[in-house]
Amino acid sequence: MSLTSDPPLDRPTGPHTDSGTATDTDGGVDHGALTVVPVRHPWRWVAVAVTAVLLAQFLHGLVTNPGWEWDVFARFFTAGTILKAVGVTLQLTFYGTVLGFALGIVLAFMRLSASPFLSAVAYAYIWAFRSIPLIVQLLFWFNLAYLYKELQFGIPFGPGFFSFDTMNLVGAMSAAVLGLALHQAAYAAEIVRGGVLAVDSGQLEAAAALGIPRYRQLCRIVLPQAMRSILPNAANEIISLFKGTSIVSVMAIGELFYQVQVVYGRNGRVVPLLMVATVWYILLTTALSVLQHYVERHYAKGAAR
Repeated sequence: MSLTSDPPLDRPTGPHTDSGTATDTDGGVDHGALTVVPVRHPWRWVAVAVTAVLLAQFLHGLVTNPGWEWDVFARFFTAGTILKAVGVTLQLTFYGTVLGFALGIVLAFMRLSASPFLSAVAYAYIWAFRSIPLIVQLLFWFNLAYLYKELQFGIPFGPGFFSFDTMNLVGAMSAAVLGLALHQAAYAAEIVRGGVLAVDSGQLEAAAALGIPRYRQLCRIVLPQAMRSILPNAANEIISLFKGTSIVSVMAIGELFYQVQVVYGRNGRVVPLLMVATVWYILLTTALSVLQHYVERHYAKGAAR
């Protein structure tokens, strides 16, 4: 018995309904007989065409505009002074990264420590070095001899056993490495801390229940999982540090950007020399990005993507 006043609908008996929809013998829709019409995206093709035209115009300008002076670019791209400056830039990046992340790991675990004192000291360090501009930090370290004439080693607040002059202790290169490393450590500490916090706390509880020592828990359980969160941000910081080494030019260190400035200050070819620095930065950044890809793929083994 029907509960509504509407009359029952008759099931279609023919191969086609009145509306022209194909059906099977049981009255259901025959999906195999339907015509599939792809979704059209006209504005997408318009955007592709406009972008392609703009890109072609830009490339055409690069090739045909005499202001780029590609012959000057080719002459100085592999010049000895430029290659030496690239080496200095790589040294600053390497030392700043290694020392910065080594100290950053220590600071990260100090912040995660149950000791309020250690956590507060690490927080104060990160706050201070993230607040002070890098160029100011570099100039402070470069002028360390002005603040402290000599350094003494001995009993704290007591007599010193030996001392040495600071005038020749911190040169331009060592001041640059020290400033870059200490600055980088503040950011590395937060990157490492975030990666460690991303690991499920149940992992450590299970490891502790199995009696695994704390050091082994850290090296074999926490860090391998945390690296998946640490690596992308760490790679960004390393690339930023690599490009940020140009700031040490204020201390007349012969890194890439400073050396390019010296050359175009002599011959007046500003644009092609800036392109020399630009292309070197692009090539080395690309190499770092490729390395990042393979390291991330190594630590992503077994992870769902």
